[in-house]
Amino acid sequence: MDKVFLTRWFWWVLLLPCTFVGARVAQVVWYDPSALGPDPAQSLVDLFGTIALWLLCAVLFVTPVQTIIKARWLLRQRRALGVACFGYALLHWLSYAGLLLEWQWQNLGQDLLKRPYIIVGFLAGLMLLVLAGTSNNASARALGRRWRILHRLVYPAAVLVLIHMFWVARSDYTEVALYSAVVLLLLLHRWRQQAKSS
Repeated sequence: MDKVFLTRWFWWVLLLPCTFVGARVAQVVWYDPSALGPDPAQSLVDLFGTIALWLLCAVLFVTPVQTIIKARWLLRQRRALGVACFGYALLHWLSYAGLLLEWQWQNLGQDLLKRPYIIVGFLAGLMLLVLAGTSNNASARALGRRWRILHRLVYPAAVLVLIHMFWVARSDYTEVALYSAVVLLLLLHRWRQQAKSS
């Protein structure tokens, strides 16, 4: 019962960023066109991408935090974090396809040539799709030991997201550098834990 309660409560927390974005969109539509800045479409795409990155970092943080504070309930919510991360990454992509590309798929080829970072982001999204699609007990039972190996895709996915961000930034790399430092520290922690257990 506690497990179910915690998961339901956690999902409400994970939906809060979506509520925030929805409120901003309502502001733009109804009374404040500048609520999302001079380019609302691009701001929305960036906002969903940033939320997805926060949640990806949160997924990577779970193991070291649990090691320190011994909070087993946090481990149980890691799957919810991962699925929510994919959900916001999907909204990031849909915002790009709908608001920037305007569903004009014939323009996608030109966009990929001009902005190859889209390919990198798409590859990261495919990895997150695989992780979200197998974040259930049935998949864990079916895959056995391979399930843990498969879910290590979170690490290359995080690296690809950072490359995607680095490419998008173009001039100001401060934010990218901060995220990169966090992710690299988390990857180093994971490597050290694996080295100890082997």
